[in-house]
Amino acid sequence: MLPLLYGAIVGLSLGLTGGGGSIFAVPLLIYGLGLDFRQAVAVSLAVVGLTALYGAALQARRGHVLWGAGAVLGLGGIVAAPFGAMIGSHLPAQLSLALFAGLMLFIGVRMLRRPGAAGDVPLSWISCERRPDGRPKFSPLCAGKLVSAGALTGILSGIFGVGGGFLVVPALLVVTCVSIERALATSLVGIFLISASGFAANAGNLTPAIAPLALTFLTGSAAGMTAGAWLKKFVPAAFLSKLFGFSVIGTAIYVLIRSL
Repeated sequence: MLPLLYGAIVGLSLGLTGGGGSIFAVPLLIYGLGLDFRQAVAVSLAVVGLTALYGAALQARRGHVLWGAGAVLGLGGIVAAPFGAMIGSHLPAQLSLALFAGLMLFIGVRMLRRPGAAGDVPLSWISCERRPDGRPKFSPLCAGKLVSAGALTGILSGIFGVGGGFLVVPALLVVTCVSIERALATSLVGIFLISASGFAANAGNLTPAIAPLALTFLTGSAAGMTAGAWLKKFVPAAFLSKLFGFSVIGTAIYVLIRSL
């Protein structure tokens, strides 16, 4: 039951926030299910990637998914994720966990800050031009911005086993200037592509004995994604942001204490 429960937590977070699932997957796989760090990275990427693809299919029925923007951003991640995996393979597990906890703390604090808070850097110069219907106007410059954002996400994905939604969503909001609903839905396309590349680079860390656990974890994650996609219609985005931020900070503190 534990793999189902933990998988449901990952899927629910991914469905609600478009990027929270991968942050929780690695700690749950390590401390909850007993995998080592590199195994947890590989399983996390596989489960988060497939769950994101399922979520994108659910969101596409509402017309929220910008497949082109998600695919271009994911392309940058596909190219960069193997480099992240190569870096991660040379880092000691304890150091990787400590760095992962630091990344989680940064993300959690950013989620709790109000947009436009003091110290935020204006990013309007990164934005693509918009069409009259509110969608981004595709151009080589706009594509370059999306690819660059995807490459940064891919490196972190390869190192830490995260799908990168916590970076993909803000990148889509800034670069494409779409609504939060479209950014959350489109991020799932990028997460799937980036996770697939990261998984391919980390698959050598897996053994056949892990397959039943991974499949059960994936089943729970798919169920959580279904519930999250439905619940998101009734929960204010500001509340989700704060809940996610506090949850990430709490998990980061726990990981940091355990890793030290």
